[in-house]
Amino acid sequence: MPAPPLPELAALQRIVELGAQHLQYRVACEVDVPGGSYPVPVVTLGNPDPGVPAVGFFGGVHGLERIGAEVVIAYLQSLVMRLQWDSTLHKQLETLRLVFMPIVNPGGMQMGTRANPRGVDLMRNAPISSLEPVPFLVGGQRISSRLPWYRGASLAPMEAENQALCAVVQSELLSHPFSLALDCHSGFGVSDRLWFPYAHTRAPIAHLAEMHALKSIFGQSHSYHRYTFEPQSTQYLAHGDVWDHLYQIACQQERRVFLPLTLEMGSWLWVKKNPRQLFSRHGIFNPLIQHRQQRVLRQHQMLLDFLSRAASGHGRWLPSAQTRANVHAQALQDWY
Repeated sequence: MPAPPLPELAALQRIVELGAQHLQYRVACEVDVPGGSYPVPVVTLGNPDPGVPAVGFFGGVHGLERIGAEVVIAYLQSLVMRLQWDSTLHKQLETLRLVFMPIVNPGGMQMGTRANPRGVDLMRNAPISSLEPVPFLVGGQRISSRLPWYRGASLAPMEAENQALCAVVQSELLSHPFSLALDCHSGFGVSDRLWFPYAHTRAPIAHLAEMHALKSIFGQSHSYHRYTFEPQSTQYLAHGDVWDHLYQIACQQERRVFLPLTLEMGSWLWVKKNPRQLFSRHGIFNPLIQHRQQRVLRQHQMLLDFLSRAASGHGRWLPSAQTRANVHAQALQDWY
């Protein structure tokens, strides 16, 4: 008996068929669920040369947060439609690699759970532990998979979905001299936040100056944006953050710049406008009314497109050896 159909997988498959001449599609792994299995798909386009910059877009890490997968899929669909007529986009993709992994946790999406089908929270599952105290349960726990934020058993390998995610990031992003990543989530709060590592410590990252430069050109290019750009540790610390883990791997490679971001969409704004969402399992983390969902999808396309352009032109905005110390000092003042 096949697994129940997943609308996001069906939508992605239609986009892949439409853009078949421009895209490459593969399955990173298969995830078993009651009644069958789901693929964890990867879509790539642009120049595969490891010398060009690369950007990765990720979603669906938490099964309840379907809007994250939908934001990534909507951007991919926009690119496929534009490739039919947009000569500027074709030119951009000659010097850029784009990677899409919009449905990292298909089992959790089908089951309507934050965790994967084995009860493990993929964002608490990497082999890295906080150096400082974390919030009870929320920061990751090993008590039971029946409780939220379960990290998995001590010394156990990462879950298959996370192993696939890490393999894609290492092969498709960390193999390039410059890369960006955006992982799309929705959570509590009324504002949209852009988080960067670390989650396991309040210490600043090695590429703080580069991250501040990225924030600066974003603000200059989009003066009226409403994102709060900050280290994740500003809000809370956690064990097992997969982007902390991957960033530390990237830092072991000389002359590589990897800047991972997490988009945390403020879902309490949707609940405030439609309190009935509190009584829906999916409503706390996703806009249920159609026009609000469409607005969210439109709103974040600007961010994803900005990151693609920023990667293409990274040589024009990354701090130079002469300015880096001053940018780093300004970042410390702004964030720490």
